[in-house]
Amino acid sequence: MSGRGWLMWDEALTTYDFGASHPMDPVRLALTMGLVRAYGLDRAVDVVAAKAAGDSTLRLVHREDYVAAVRAASADPRAADQGYGLGTVDDPAFPGMHEASALIAGQSVAAAEAVWRGDTQHAVNFAGGLHHAMPGAAAGFCVYNDASLAVARLLELGAERVAYVDVDVHHGDGVQATFWEDPRVLTVSLHEHPRTLFPGTGWPEETGAASAEGSAVNIALPAGTGDSGWLRAFHAVVPELLADFRPQVLVTQHGADTHFEDPLAHLAVSLDAQRAVQASCHELAHEYVDGGRWVALGGGGYAVVDVVPRSWTHLVGIAGHRPVDPESVIPASWRDEVYARTRQLAPARMTDGRTPAWREWEAGYDPADRVDQAVLATRRAAFPLRGLLA
Repeated sequence: MSGRGWLMWDEALTTYDFGASHPMDPVRLALTMGLVRAYGLDRAVDVVAAKAAGDSTLRLVHREDYVAAVRAASADPRAADQGYGLGTVDDPAFPGMHEASALIAGQSVAAAEAVWRGDTQHAVNFAGGLHHAMPGAAAGFCVYNDASLAVARLLELGAERVAYVDVDVHHGDGVQATFWEDPRVLTVSLHEHPRTLFPGTGWPEETGAASAEGSAVNIALPAGTGDSGWLRAFHAVVPELLADFRPQVLVTQHGADTHFEDPLAHLAVSLDAQRAVQASCHELAHEYVDGGRWVALGGGGYAVVDVVPRSWTHLVGIAGHRPVDPESVIPASWRDEVYARTRQLAPARMTDGRTPAWREWEAGYDPADRVDQAVLATRRAAFPLRGLLA
């Protein structure tokens, strides 16, 4: 197995573009790759461009009629069928939508294949993580669910246990729905509470179908949760589940929209805490996963200059075994690129100046703490179904 990580990248990924007024600005992808290059990480990993996912691959998750509807809307956006979630405010149709969406999916599927084959231990597709798309509908800025497709491809290749951990601020509803009845897939989502944020799902009581009880785990955190609570919740749930499940592959989704500057959500997490969870996912892959197999995806993130590029550059560095020093001064070449593209001033360092710390779950439960209440609700709902103590 190669010790070099893979970074899936094709300049055409930036054609996934819902328009100038849409929050998911593809400049976030271009700026992330620019920062990766500025730090020389493109020389520390193998940069690979995969083909777009074909129809047979898309049908591992998506219905044939839905793929046809995406193709039709892609050819003529006026033909978008809102019954499939296309042509909506969240998912406006645009020319070439099918091709751009399939290209993103192709990168995640190829990453999963490479990790399974042993071509690399770790593979990153920060353009991916489009976790809201359903088998028969677009949703939440997501047309094809590349995360689900990567997991489905692993199952097709013979994997018997795949863990999917999602730390986007929004519930990973599309992935959960895809594998709701499949005990071979453990989905874990750490997100803002559905009372206060789209998509309104991800309650702790959502634990999988009768045929797969305990295969879905949801940690719904109160709005305003910051670094210490977010990290406490992650460490109170995820490591124990992975130690029990012993996945053959770990797939993680690293939406950067948990950040306190993100305009579309209400958590208060720093870049430094995001980096800490990325590092923990890396460590957990090496500790509990066969061969350390890890596929890391991007996701949401709408502070497209200040947050997303820094967060995902840290992710690439961690996966490539060449982590970026948080205190490092960001190269001037990238700051110039940011200004040229956006007319915004770029951040100066790879840190928010925080030192993340958290209290371990074993240190005791505080019944007055809302994060502790959320964690306990999750453990009580899901852990006994897996034979674990709540």
